[in-house]
Amino acid sequence: MSDLRTLPVPDGLDGMRVDAGLSKLLGLSRTVVATLAESGDVLVDGRPAGKSDRLVAGAWLEVALPQPERPVEVKAIAVEGLEVIHQDDDVVVVDKPIGVAAHPSPGWSGPTVIGGLAAAGLRISTSGAAERQGVVHRLDVGTTGVMVVAKSEHAYTALKRAFKERTVEKRYHALVQGHPDPSEGTIDAPIDRHPRHDYRWAVVAGGKPSITHYSTIEAFRAASLLDVKLETGRTHQIRVHFSALRHPCVGDLTYGSDPTLAKRLGLSRQWLHARTLGFHHPADGQWVEFTSDYPADLAGALAVLADDY
Repeated sequence: MSDLRTLPVPDGLDGMRVDAGLSKLLGLSRTVVATLAESGDVLVDGRPAGKSDRLVAGAWLEVALPQPERPVEVKAIAVEGLEVIHQDDDVVVVDKPIGVAAHPSPGWSGPTVIGGLAAAGLRISTSGAAERQGVVHRLDVGTTGVMVVAKSEHAYTALKRAFKERTVEKRYHALVQGHPDPSEGTIDAPIDRHPRHDYRWAVVAGGKPSITHYSTIEAFRAASLLDVKLETGRTHQIRVHFSALRHPCVGDLTYGSDPTLAKRLGLSRQWLHARTLGFHHPADGQWVEFTSDYPADLAGALAVLADDY
């Protein structure tokens, strides 16, 4: 099994060979990088890269790194743009910015939500694996929006049960290429690891049941803004389901988005935002709901599309 590391190519590596550049960037030997490239585990702007290909500054780089055996440590480092929407004795609700993981992992050395909370002096639950204590659900590094972390042990248990029993309401807004037909509906298609790339996921016969409900908020000339409600919570579920319909999230090069459209809209990641999160509060059972506004890059993309008319 591998972990996906996603980051832009720094200016200093512009024009450098893939094996030399990634060796310098990731601290791996050129032999290891060459092996990864030969296995199709190095992507540049969503396309497999050979070891002798040249890097381009600003291109989106994805590398599937093998998991190390040593445990991952949580580093208390302040995270720019990580906003606390709400906190009490049991939960902390945050607005997660782009480029931030929920928790540390072997393939990720960048900022994390729990590291940012630790740096802010917030106590969180000690339940769960050491590197993901308090984390009851996750958002992809390139997905922004609202996320809840448990502070008390009781909240951790209650929220994990709620996610498992599907009593949490998770609504996302997604900008997808083209116009899904019908304009609203349900995608019921099983998801499992991609048969050839273990850091990607795919609709696979015999995979885990996965259900996504959607409706169109606004149809632009080149894309559609959707309201998406998850009934299940598989890894990359929205991205995989709409890619399977041939309407990938705009900017999602991993799952087949058109890079030309993404560039025109100024996007360096998938247009996908965790808009609303609702759940029964662990303390008293009362329903609470939290909403996150679009960040600047997503709002800017919509403005460009609106000008197409």
